[in-house]
Amino acid sequence: ALLRSAYEARTEQELPVLARWFPKEAVGEPPVAKFLDVILYSREQIRKEATAMGRPEELEEDAPWGIISVKPQDVDYELPMQPITMMRNTMVEEGGSGVPLEREKYIASVEFWAGHALIK
Repeated sequence: ALLRSAYEARTEQELPVLARWFPKEAVGEPPVAKFLDVILYSREQIRKEATAMGRPEELEEDAPWGIISVKPQDVDYELPMQPITMMRNTMVEEGGSGVPLEREKYIASVEFWAGHALIK
């Protein structure tokens, strides 16, 4: 089986969550992405999370936006967020953005990610 899983945290401050991926060495070099989906947070959102997570150094920044993620992909529309990311985002104290979970978007995410996984 090529698909791997492990509990991983994005930072030392966040709780580990279940992650799934295909190892790059097992699937070979992926094609060059046709598009990049750049995820930005407003300075207000970054400060909210920094306060909740105890990261005072981030409170001093003054750029209006911060890059949170750059996702390579082959389609020109936003792919669904992974279900665990949607869950984490509801909990600002655990590194999320504090947004409510939208059931319909969550179900669409589960349907998409049931047949897909990252390559890393």
